[in-house]
Amino acid sequence: MTDFLPVPIRAALDCVHASWLPLLERDLQAMVQANPAYLSDLAASDYLPTEGRLFAAFSQPLDAVRYVLVGEGPYPRAASATGVCFMDGAVGSLWSEKGLSKQVNRATSLRNFMKMLLVADGQLTVENTTGDAMLGVAQQAQMQGSAAIQKLADLQANIVKQGFLLLNASLVFRSNVAPVKDAKAWQPFMQAVLVRMAEATEGRGQRLPMLVLWGKIAEKLNAYPVTARFPKAVAEHPYNLSFIANADMQELFGPMQLLKRVV
Repeated sequence: MTDFLPVPIRAALDCVHASWLPLLERDLQAMVQANPAYLSDLAASDYLPTEGRLFAAFSQPLDAVRYVLVGEGPYPRAASATGVCFMDGAVGSLWSEKGLSKQVNRATSLRNFMKMLLVADGQLTVENTTGDAMLGVAQQAQMQGSAAIQKLADLQANIVKQGFLLLNASLVFRSNVAPVKDAKAWQPFMQAVLVRMAEATEGRGQRLPMLVLWGKIAEKLNAYPVTARFPKAVAEHPYNLSFIANADMQELFGPMQLLKRVV
């Protein structure tokens, strides 16, 4: 039963995969118990993502999750915030005549993630990820018969096929609330999600998913006792240029070939 939830929050559960629904209902109860007024206040305010996409990350079936990628929060633009981390809804094409598309370059975290993937794939070197190097990569990507994906939707589909749950530490962005404050309010929910996931996965006799934590807010999940049960890969937030050269991320994502069409 979800009668304890404000109507807009309850309606947002409509996009959740059926395997998650009973778990999330209990997780939201834990959140309400910790902070009774928060969800009511949230429902009465302006927040991102819009269009009922608050729980969009949970459209991935529970038993398909092999990785939990945790970012900080939604992009601070209505067109960009989709309810899944790092996938900017304002981005269509990934490429332009000069390199990455303007929309990708505007989404700094997505841009650096793509450049990290290109370095991992050997298409770029860490020392040269701009200018002529990106021009050459883009030209190759857009050639007729190229195996490169062309749209952000293709990249998201490839990531999901690898078993990623694309989750933010804070499920909302509000222009009048510090992101770290909203993230703190979502901590009981996040902790409960991980507990339920661990119980369900171990109950099936499967290995727990890997937690991929990007940025300081995501790293706060390490304070939860349950996270000690999960394998982890931790990195700086991708809006840092240093992320492009992160060898651990290159090793994790390189073999996945996320920038290539799945045949």
